Amino acid sequence: MTQLDARPRVADTVSGAAGTAGPDGGVRGKGLGKGSVGLLGSAVIGISTVAPVYCLTSTLGSTAGEVGVQMPAVFLAGFLPMLLVAFAYRELNKAMPDCGTSFTWTVKAFGPRVGWMCGWGLVIATIIVLSNLAGVATSYFWLLAGEITGDPGIAALDDNKLVHIATCLSLIAVATAISYRGMTATKGIQYTLVGLQLVVLAVFVAMALQKASAGTFDTGLDFSWQWMNPFAVESMASFTAGLSLSIFMYWGWDACLATNEETTGSAKTPGRASLIAMVVLVGSYLATGIVAQMAVGSGDKGLGLGNPETSGNVFAALAGPVMGPGLGVLLFIAVLASATASLQTTFIPVARTVLAMATYEALPPAYAKVHPRFKTPGRATVMAGAATGTFYTVMTLISENVLTDTIFALGLMICFYYSLTAFACAWYFRGELRRSTRDLLFKGVFPVAGGLLLATVFCKTLIDMWNPSYGSGSTVLGVGSVFVIGVGLLLLGLIVMLVTERRSPDFFRGRVLTKATPSLVVND
Repeated sequence: MTQLDARPRVADTVSGAAGTAGPDGGVRGKGLGKGSVGLLGSAVIGISTVAPVYCLTSTLGSTAGEVGVQMPAVFLAGFLPMLLVAFAYRELNKAMPDCGTSFTWTVKAFGPRVGWMCGWGLVIATIIVLSNLAGVATSYFWLLAGEITGDPGIAALDDNKLVHIATCLSLIAVATAISYRGMTATKGIQYTLVGLQLVVLAVFVAMALQKASAGTFDTGLDFSWQWMNPFAVESMASFTAGLSLSIFMYWGWDACLATNEETTGSAKTPGRASLIAMVVLVGSYLATGIVAQMAVGSGDKGLGLGNPETSGNVFAALAGPVMGPGLGVLLFIAVLASATASLQTTFIPVARTVLAMATYEALPPAYAKVHPRFKTPGRATVMAGAATGTFYTVMTLISENVLTDTIFALGLMICFYYSLTAFACAWYFRGELRRSTRDLLFKGVFPVAGGLLLATVFCKTLIDMWNPSYGSGSTVLGVGSVFVIGVGLLLLGLIVMLVTERRSPDFFRGRVLTKATPSLVVND
């Protein structure tokens, strides 16, 4: 053993990191609470992170506005690449159950620099989503308070920027504190919040179907199987725009995998949970989209889903007409519960990715510390909360347009790290693809197909972002601000990576984490 090889790794020596080395010298564990989550809990975390009710109220109308009655078909089209990528996550998790997920797997497949940028894409995307979720939860908090009290003045408090920011920061602090206390606290709250939003969504579907059968609304439509035909969309531009929205609606299911070191049966349970979450999501989206379209139609008049005056918040417009003034309040509660639940669970992947990056010396060692009592990446969780609060406050104070455009740039980050992970699967297992038909399909063909689909959306989004009309319509030197923000965040990642490389050269020279690094010893 050379003197260089004999040097202790940061991951093995940081107090509280529990990055203990096995007899063969590989980093074996990070000190997270093993066996604290089962199959159901893992699936609930995945569903909660996606926030189905929030996604539906914010994108149902926008998707209908882009593709019309083909909305259900586009929901299925968006599900396809996510399903294909989910197979990649499942196979990678079987071989390498590590809470660093995309970061760890792409490092092993493509090397430290590509892996670091993949981890950066995940972290930045998550912080953007966290800030958006906090903002939505804040708005619905005051909207619900106004509905319950019957006082429009209370609902109007959300328009006060200082009140809005203060409420938003309070919600972020509460979500951070719950995540800080561990998976057990997170799991119990999630069962309640996820159960509530799915039950209310089921009630809405049943009542919307009743209204559709009775022909209550003039804009309603009779069901047609043609709605399920994606080739009936009028233009490729409309299809791509709708597909981008659909992909966003599924983002977050991979939180199931981020808890793999804390899950019972770590090699298999997270992959199964992610597939369960995906099935629940696509079923919920199709059922809601179809019955809503049957009840009120997809046009741009009246209660039609494509009406630009209501498409940004469909449930706010349909709650009273479909469910009545009494039960309609339940939809407001469900949206608030959805955003709040997702705000809490979305801390899970970002904190554990940062923990893994620090454990493998790709970030400062301070973030590799695990709380001795709660068995959570405490410092990484607090960092994520602080970054989210700071980001949202700064963006809100600068301009609402900047905040909106940052959210539009989110799709770029999602496609970036998902597609890299999918390609990493095929490359990592390239020597096994000829062993069986199953290996060829699930480790090669399906991941590559999913990666190519997302990479295509990534490139098309880049082209569309260049146009100033994309997003809020604001520009920077004649270029669309969404493009500047999206590409700027990726370039910022490159700069941070170069700075980190000077401080942590071992990781970037391939001395800490390689394909030969043993898999983690986890709970099976």
